[in-house]
Order: sequence, then C-alpha cells, then structure tokens
Amino acid sequence: MESLLIQLDEATLRALNRVAPTAQRKRADFIRAAIRKAIHEAEEERTRLAYLKQPDTETVADDWRDAEEWKP
Repeated sequence: MESLLIQLDEATLRALNRVAPTAQRKRADFIRAAIRKAIHEAEEERTRLAYLKQPDTETVADDWRDAEEWKP
C-alpha cells in the first residue's frame, strides 16, 4: 500500500480526530473510505453529465415494461 502525505489546517484536523481517532488506525480507514466515496461520486457525476450531453433516444433506450425483478 502506498503512503500519502497531506497537510490539514488545525480545524480540519480537530474535526477529523473527533470522528476518527488516531488509535487503531481508525483515522486512516476513515480517510481511505472518504477518498473512495469522493472518487465514486465524481465518476457518477461524470456519467450523469455524459447522459445529459447525449441522452438516449426513445428508439435506443431500453424498454423496462417487461423487466425482470432484480434479486441480489
């Protein structure tokens, strides 16, 4: 796993320590999860904008009237 050095202002560091204490690597886990979430949201936004730029036409869009029920 790669390491990353970042600098935080005091207020952000205090807030981070309140929600994710340094003990037991909770802070590092919290930061990794926050980064993954931000990346996912950025990718979803990029997809949304692409569909706004070039939406599906009615002839190309899927017909969902006979869609199967999704079961995980």
